[in-house]
Amino acid sequence: MTDITETKSAKLARFIVGTTYADLPRPIAEKAVRHILDSIGAGIAGAIAPEPQLLLKTLRGAGEGEGRASLWGAGETVSPLNAALINGTASHAFELDDTGGCDHSGAVVVPAAVAAVELSGRKVTGEEFIAAVVLGYDVARRALEACGAYEAHNGAGFHSTGTCGPFGAAAAAAKILELDERQTEMALGLASSFASGLWSCVHDGAQNKRLHAGHAAWGGLMSAVLAREGFTGPSMVFEEVWGGFNKSFAPASSDPDAWLRDLGTNWKLARVSIKPHASCRSTHSSIDAVDNLMASHGFKADEIKEILVIINPFVHGMCGKFAIHPMNAAQLSIPYSVAADLVFGSASLASFARSRREDPRVAEMMKRIRFEIDPSQKDDDEPIVRVTLADGRSWEERVPMPLGAPTNPVTDEALLRKFRSVTEMVLFEADSAELARRLMALEGVKDFRTEIVSLLAAAPKTRDRFEA
Repeated sequence: MTDITETKSAKLARFIVGTTYADLPRPIAEKAVRHILDSIGAGIAGAIAPEPQLLLKTLRGAGEGEGRASLWGAGETVSPLNAALINGTASHAFELDDTGGCDHSGAVVVPAAVAAVELSGRKVTGEEFIAAVVLGYDVARRALEACGAYEAHNGAGFHSTGTCGPFGAAAAAAKILELDERQTEMALGLASSFASGLWSCVHDGAQNKRLHAGHAAWGGLMSAVLAREGFTGPSMVFEEVWGGFNKSFAPASSDPDAWLRDLGTNWKLARVSIKPHASCRSTHSSIDAVDNLMASHGFKADEIKEILVIINPFVHGMCGKFAIHPMNAAQLSIPYSVAADLVFGSASLASFARSRREDPRVAEMMKRIRFEIDPSQKDDDEPIVRVTLADGRSWEERVPMPLGAPTNPVTDEALLRKFRSVTEMVLFEADSAELARRLMALEGVKDFRTEIVSLLAAAPKTRDRFEA
């Protein structure tokens, strides 16, 4: 029999249990604070999205009663497990959440960690919370890299937020719940039972894409809770064996050493991006390219004759459609996202409301956008954008690192502006401002539940749905 102390999951569990806030590099701790704030902001805004409201209605109808965990921006409570499910779904509901982790690590890890705090019944400091979240991001990304990274795994049809996210949520929840090494190893194994999610949603803008984040948060927390009670998971889950995660989900691209490679030195949070636009990250480079060309050459939107997007087949298949309904489809559309940015001055959440999507000026601008598929481009290459004006002048731009990337970061001022703009759709202005202040000072928080969750649980100013 294999010695389970030598498995990858056992070594990973030992790392999770043994790592503390003091072990984190200062830049990683500071970056974690900003991603926690951004993820919570996305989740509060998502409280008025249709998906979390439909989930709550369904759970209530199935007999889900009141609980002791908060629904962010809703002024209601449910069980901690269902809070992770609904808040995770809400965090991804408007495409506001961060990207470049598992892919959407913030929408998975942070809701699971917050629900674990409420489930734990103990005082969790801000430093402990930060450490748990950093570990969650780390494990979630390692799961994706073990599959050969984003292009290989997502290119095979899997939505990595759903398939890889449960491992990160399990790690963060296990840390908050103070599981020991054996329990943490079991939680990681159990998380494989909740790994799911396909990209078939791109063909019709189906709502289940948002559910992938919530289900991953729920599954990771469930895995930690089950492990705490003695439920076992597979210790061989990360080994190259029949039924193992890598061989099952990535038979042609498996990189099993990625689970442990540079553990504790290459912190995966360092590569995660914060999104300035309320659309799929694969649309951002095109938006930024047009914005940059306008800023450099001083032309206006109504002077544009044509926008040519020279793009790889993979991203074109995901984001090359011209659909404006439902909202999910528009957020996955490069033509709509670019046109909305030009017509309304930004690709913020407001630009994706139904009335904006049906604005005839957007339809007219979308007619000026066309694609050229370049099979020589790699799946992770950003497109080349060529803008031609009515007077014949033409320029092109490729943005290899869109705004919000670690090497092209948004400022704290811009981050807080985004947070306030989306949370104030739901919360009263004073509550939004106080929550932002406390989250930016998270390292000094002595009791996350009383100092942070109390504000997440505040009665909202509205529960009206966003005009999706």
